[in-house]
Amino acid sequence: MKNIRKKHVTSILIIVVAFTSLNLNAQQEDWIQLFNGKTLDGWSIHSGFAKYRVENGEIIGTAVKGSPNTFLCTDQSYSDFILEFEVFLVSPELNSGVQFRSMIAKKETVFWFRNDEGVLGKKTIPADRVYGYQVEIAGEEVGSSGGIYDEARRAFMTPWWPEKGSKESKAFKNNQWNKYRVECKGDSIRTIVNGIVVAEFRDGLNYEGIIGLQVHDVGQDPTPYEVKWRNIRLLPLD
Repeated sequence: MKNIRKKHVTSILIIVVAFTSLNLNAQQEDWIQLFNGKTLDGWSIHSGFAKYRVENGEIIGTAVKGSPNTFLCTDQSYSDFILEFEVFLVSPELNSGVQFRSMIAKKETVFWFRNDEGVLGKKTIPADRVYGYQVEIAGEEVGSSGGIYDEARRAFMTPWWPEKGSKESKAFKNNQWNKYRVECKGDSIRTIVNGIVVAEFRDGLNYEGIIGLQVHDVGQDPTPYEVKWRNIRLLPLD
């Protein structure tokens, strides 16, 4: 009887392992590659005139003197998802970020919000301006990478910002590729940089929108600061 039972247990384990492998493979196949490594098909530039190009399977963004914040945006919108990408600040002086669940203004748009002191104020943005959630990318000395900024709308969102000197503020590293993960499910949002959870919160202002790669405004500085991205993929969560 013992041998028979052992055979049954072994069979069950083999079946469980097989189903687990199938589930992992199925999940792997569900990821959407937002960037094909060759062209910018499925993406378009908005808000400014910074430059984007493809080299060696990477998207390279270059700052341009006088350009406003510029965004390379997906043509498609997404709601609940896990977004993963790798980013390298070629120029640590260049502030950057990745938009998610964001929108592109079809015409001049006005937002009204109350500040921390309850004072009502308005924000006006022009047509074609990208606005919405942004996960921050900045040099390690800044310490804000992985925090959330509400681009062109509510601005800094301090409760969801890494505290100075914390392990979260030190997650991003200069002179290397950094792996980001953004998880959105309903009103729950979480950001992870190099395996460290930086921001985790709930906010119900937007549940769907585009993904956008930012090259920040550098004013009248003519230096061609650069940032590059690769392995940009998204797993829809239905």
